[in-house]
Parts: sequence; structure tokens; C-alpha cells
Amino acid sequence: MKYNPAEIEPKWQKIWEDKKAFKASNDPEILKTKPKYYVLDMFPYPSGAGLHVGHPEGYTATDVVSRYKRMRGFNVLHPMGWDAFGLPAERAALREGIHPSIITKRNIDNFRRQIKRLGFSYDWDREINTSSVDYYKWTQWLFLKLYEQDLAYIAEVPVNWCPALGTVLANEEVKDGIYVETGDPVERRLMKQWMLKITQYAQRLIDDLEDVDWPEGVKEMQRNWIGKSTGADIDFKVKGSGLHFTVFTTRPDTLFGSTYCVLSPEHPLVSKITTPEQKEEAEAYVLKAAQKTDLMRTDLAKEKTGIFSGSYAVHPNTGKDIPIWIADYVLISYGTGAIMSVPAHDERDHEFARKYNLPIIEVISGGEKSVEEESHTGDGTLINSDFLNGLPADAAKKKMTDWLEKNKKGSARVQYRLRDWLFSRQRYWGEPFPIVQLEDGNSVPIPEELLPVTLPEIDEYKPTSDGQPPLARADKDWKEITLPDGRKGTRETNTMPQWAGSCWYYLRYLDPVNKNQAWSKEAENYWMPVDLYVGGVEHAVLHLLYSRFWHKVFYDCGLVHTKEPFQKLFNQGMILAYSYIDEKGKYYHPEDIEEKNGKFFVKKTGASVSTQIEKMSKSKLNVVNPDDVIDQYGSDSMRLYELFMGPLECTKPWQMDGVEGVSRFLKRTWRLVVDTNSGGLSDKINSDPGESAGDLWKTIHKTVKKVQEDTEHLRFNTAISQMMIFVNEATSIETIPKTIIKIFLKLLAPYAPHIAEELWEKLGEKEILCLHEWPEYEETLCVEDAITVIVQINGKLREKLEVSRGLDKKELEDMAFASERVQKFLDGKTPKKVIVIPDKLVNIVI
Repeated sequence: MKYNPAEIEPKWQKIWEDKKAFKASNDPEILKTKPKYYVLDMFPYPSGAGLHVGHPEGYTATDVVSRYKRMRGFNVLHPMGWDAFGLPAERAALREGIHPSIITKRNIDNFRRQIKRLGFSYDWDREINTSSVDYYKWTQWLFLKLYEQDLAYIAEVPVNWCPALGTVLANEEVKDGIYVETGDPVERRLMKQWMLKITQYAQRLIDDLEDVDWPEGVKEMQRNWIGKSTGADIDFKVKGSGLHFTVFTTRPDTLFGSTYCVLSPEHPLVSKITTPEQKEEAEAYVLKAAQKTDLMRTDLAKEKTGIFSGSYAVHPNTGKDIPIWIADYVLISYGTGAIMSVPAHDERDHEFARKYNLPIIEVISGGEKSVEEESHTGDGTLINSDFLNGLPADAAKKKMTDWLEKNKKGSARVQYRLRDWLFSRQRYWGEPFPIVQLEDGNSVPIPEELLPVTLPEIDEYKPTSDGQPPLARADKDWKEITLPDGRKGTRETNTMPQWAGSCWYYLRYLDPVNKNQAWSKEAENYWMPVDLYVGGVEHAVLHLLYSRFWHKVFYDCGLVHTKEPFQKLFNQGMILAYSYIDEKGKYYHPEDIEEKNGKFFVKKTGASVSTQIEKMSKSKLNVVNPDDVIDQYGSDSMRLYELFMGPLECTKPWQMDGVEGVSRFLKRTWRLVVDTNSGGLSDKINSDPGESAGDLWKTIHKTVKKVQEDTEHLRFNTAISQMMIFVNEATSIETIPKTIIKIFLKLLAPYAPHIAEELWEKLGEKEILCLHEWPEYEETLCVEDAITVIVQINGKLREKLEVSRGLDKKELEDMAFASERVQKFLDGKTPKKVIVIPDKLVNIVI
């Protein structure tokens, strides 16, 4: 009876499901008495392509931890769900002529099937779907909580508009004026949009990063995205008018070096201060700037462009006239949309000044070259700055800020790069806003008792011909509403972005079938915060920042008791794959390639191809389907290989030879227990406690300790290595005590659960293995008998002694002096001092 994953794996998956072996309990008695562990995956968007082998790496890691924690006595919450709203399903609906809900269900069913084949210990009774009415009812309810806190508002803002798709796109969806998913051109427009005041939480979002166990790189990415800076607001009057504008600068100490000012093309003063002579050229420039994304406009490598407004500002210190320019490298969305330009000490300003022949005045000493040649952005002493002369920069900043405040020309201020969150989309497949536009023009929330606002059925998912969102196509019965108090209005026809459902999904898992609340207070008090959150680093800023923002709002509303949602975050590395490419750049499927003498060729044509390790992509024909791997090797082999490839956090290439290697390990494990001829227990298994198997007893206790410590610290590859060491040693001896094998199967169970369960049953056990306790180890049996103690003479290594652990200082000293090598280096000299550190070092000073 050979090891047959195709037979045993479905068997145990059904047993676990029938027994609800992985159910997380919300029983009040359990909540009072049992410790909890909440381990969470960043839930997937169910695309039509299904999973590739890179997706389950993080899922496998969290599953190992979940199974391990259950065996350690924890009440474990390990759920799975689907981030199911969003533009991809809507685009597929347009292509196929099928409702997005049908496409989404089809994709979810496939994802679920693939995930279940891997035997992950999810509590499927808690499965959620963000596009389900039962779910998005509560997304709408939570939006109303933000609205009640005055954190949601409508504003006319510049947006990324994609004419081909008829929708607004977030900045991260656009690169070089193109929508990254489709290649469609994107333009900038001013539009009325729903916004969320995430900026109100900027400082808390920075401060509370100190309270979580996250990779420092992710924390730093969030700090940089929020972009806190301290400086001053400075008021500039427009010469010859009653108008003025304010600039924010982090370098008020350089004010005397400001030789011109720049307004963003969208600044409201542009049309008011542009002189008639400059009007036509300025209007053309403003229109051209509107077609560019913020990233294009702020690209440091881009040549700076601008247009003179024809007007001048009055310098706050000197009273001199300085020209006001219009340039697209200044953004209305950052700061005040206006800057004071100090070309001697800012690279962008220097490049602009050189191009347009504007004055350059040095006010910070210490540059290596003349400021006419290059800007000096380093430290130095103030010069050419009147009352600041001779001061270092920090002192000059404070003195200038004090002067501005005293003379009512400015004030100190903290500025954040973070902008309010643009929260509406012109799409169909998203959560409708629970908002009504009244006949008098005011917007009011839908009463809670009328939730959910369900998506209406419509005939077409494109925006209307006059640019209205798809929901504007809905019947009057849906669009027009009379509120309980008799007021009439029209429903909001924008929808929420995909981020809305993913901002809070971790909370719905706590209490997913609750029809009266988004979650119960008792469940939240017990389960939160998430103890371990695993996902890709691509979510390092936006998803995590948005979730943290919503969670803090919930905290302020008394809906949660923790300030942060995710206590520990771990980013798994990406799994790459080999691509095969000919000299023309054409990609080939691995099945079309053959290897000869270490080189690769196309089977049909004999053309030579090169290999390249790249991200898995359908277009590169290098996607590895987990179904294919499971069909060939079984899910336990795939699980083990996902974690054995290298450290979880590292990027590494997928290699089928590696799956073959871990499959051989599982086959050896099988043969330890099973006689492959009879199907009964192997003759190696002995019911005797195994006093004679002394070395193997030590090995199993060392293995328990190693696997336990490595699993706790997410070092799965080295835990698997230690289990391989045990199997190799067990294979080499004649008999193995059954007790030792049982201990080993408990260690293997979180990693390769199907084979572990099957072998556990063959040993005569009745209760399923995953419900058993984790084994304990004896520290004394984990200690190596022989250790290496080094001998130094005057700090230089001269000898290594193999000794028994625990020798006292006198014994170690005597052994050191008994060494011929030590005596040779002493050369008859009498030591001045001997320093002995037991089990480590003998240092002889001569």
C-alpha cells in the first residue's frame, strides 16, 4: 500500500468538515475560560484566473500557525472570505454580457474549491463576501457612522477620469496618464466626489505605529505616505490688489532667498491675477496641465515648465516685487497649492530659475559650488538674511517663524502630505451610498431602518451618455425615494470604492451571521485585536492605512476597544517562476520547451530560448496552477514545498524539482509506519517504550523543541528541515517505539495534515489528530553531550577542545594546558592570567 495523496486527502478534508474540526467558538463559557488566537489572511479578490501557486504561500503559513495554536490549547479564529466588489468583475460583465454577481459567484466557487483542496483549517461557517447584501448592509451602516462624525463630505476635487471606462480612478491605479489595468488614457477633471477626512487622523496614524509589531519598513512606508512636516504658513500680498495667497514651507529660514513664487495651475487666484497680455497663453497651459497625473507633474526627471502670470507678489521681509509664475510641478492637492521658490537651495526651483532666467540668491553658506551652478541643499550658516545672519538653520527657522507671527505675516504649522480620501466611484459593482439628495439640494443619510440600500437591476453597466454613473440608469422606483418623514429626494448614484468592504472585514468575521449588529460587543472584546495578519507587502500602505483609519473611527464611536486592528503583521515574499523567451521577446509555455546540455529550445522549431525568473503572469505563460501540482504530488507536498523553499519573507522561484524532493520525504515518512506490501503497520514500529532507542529519544525531543520554536517565529523552512533530520535518523534504525512516532506525527500535523492524520489512524488512534495536544519536550534531552570550547592565547585562537558539557573551570583549564598545541604556543612561558568561561572559552594571558 503505497502513499496515495489522491485517496487520503479528500477523505480527511471531508472528515474535518463533517466534524467542524476548525470551528472557532463564540460560546460565552469558552470566551471566559479559553485563550484566543486570531490569525488572518489578507482575503483575496476572486479573479477569473483562479489561484496560482504564489497565492497559497501566506495561507499555508497561517494554517500551520492556526493548527499549531489549536494544539496548544487556544480557541483559534482562522477565517476566509472574498473581497468581491470592484471594477474587474464589472469589466468582465461588459465583455461577457453576464451580471457581475454571477461572475463573482463563479470565481468565488473556483477559489473556494482550490483552497479547500489544500486542506486549510478555515472555519467555513464564518465565510464572508463583501458583495453580499448581508455584508454590505453593514458597510453602509459603518459609512453612516463616519458621516455622523462629520468625516464624510462632498467636494469638487481634481480626479483621475478614465473616459473609456467612465469612472474615477485612484492615484495608485494610474501611471504615466494610463490606467494600469487596461492601458486606457486617463485625464484630470474637477468633479464633485464623496471624500473621507482621513487627514483628521494623520497624527494618530503616525503615533500608534509604535504600538504594533510590524516590519519597520512597512511602518516607514506609512509614515512617508502620511508625510508629516513642520514649518510655517507665510502670507504673500499680490501687488496692486487686495488679494493675497499663503504658502507653506518647511524652510522659513530661507525666506530671504525667495526670488519668485509659483501657483499650481488649479489655484483659484490664477484666473484673477493673470494679466490680459498673458491670459491666452496661461489658459492653454492650465488646460494642458489638467491632462497630466500628479505623478507625471512631480516627476523629478521631467523638464520643468511654467508661464508667467504677469503679476507680482510683495516679499514679506524686503517689500520687493517678486514675479508670480504658474507651473504644474506645484500641486493644488499638496500644501496650499502655492510655493515660495528659493532656487539657491532647492533643486526643482534651481532648474526652473535657470530655465527662465530668474534671480538666485544664496542665503545658506557651505555649498561646494556657486549657487549659480547648482543648488546647495545641505546645512550651513545663514547669510544675506538680515537679522538671521550667522545663525544655524534650526535657530533661524524658529527666529523667522517668531518674526512672521509677531508681524502678522505668517504662523507656525504642521503639514501632512496625506490628502482626504476620495471615496466615490462611477461604477455599478460597488456598495450604493446610503445617501439621499433632497429636492432642496441638501444631502441626508438614509435612516438605519431602511438599510440595506440594495443594488438595482440595470440593463447596462456603462455610464450614461451624459456622463452619469451606471446607477443613473436604474428605474425611478429605485432612484426616487420618500423618507419616513415625508421628504422626497433622489438616491446617490455613485458607489463606494472596493476599499470600503476590505476596510472592516476582519471585524465581520467575529460575528458573521449576526443580523442585528455588524458584530457583538462580546465577540469584539474577546477576539480583537488580530494576533497575526499575513499578506503581501503590496498592501503596505493603502489597505492597511484605510483599515487603521476606519478602526480608529470605530474606536472613537465606542464600537471597538482597541486602537489598532492588527497587532502583528508579517509580509510573505513573492513566489516567482521561470519564463522562456526567444530572441524576439516571444514567451513559450514550459511544456513546449526541451533541455539539451543545459540549454533550452522550442520543441517544434528548435529555436533557442533564454530563461528568466519573473512574476507569474498569464501573458508570460509561466503561471503554475496549484491544481496541477496537487494532481501530481498531493496537497501536503505542495504545502510543505511552499514553506520549505526558503524564509517566508523572501522572494524565491518555484521549481517542480523541489516539490518532488518534499514528496520523497513524505513517502519516507509513510514507509516508517506502513508496510507498503501488506498495508499494515511496518515491522519497524515497536510498542515497547524504547529504552534502547536512546539516541532517537534525544532526537525527537530536539525536534519537538526546534519545530515549536521555529513555528512560533514563522521559521517554517528550518522546522521542516529538522523533521527531515528526524525521519532520516528513524529510517536508519531497526525499530522505532510507537510513542516516538506519535510524537513526530503531532509535529508533522500542522504542516502536512492529511498524511499525519492517516498515519495516526493506522497506529490505532480513534480521535482525529488535529484535536490532540502539542507534545512537550524535556530540556535535558535537548542538550548536546559534546560541545566545542575554544582556547585563546592573548586573544588569538590556538586550539579547539571537544569536551562534555558542564565541566567546571578547573577541569577545562587542566584540559587546555594538557594540549600539545597550547604548550607549543606557550613556549615555556608562565601565564599571567587564565580566564575560563564554562562551556565556551579558555583565554590564557602571557
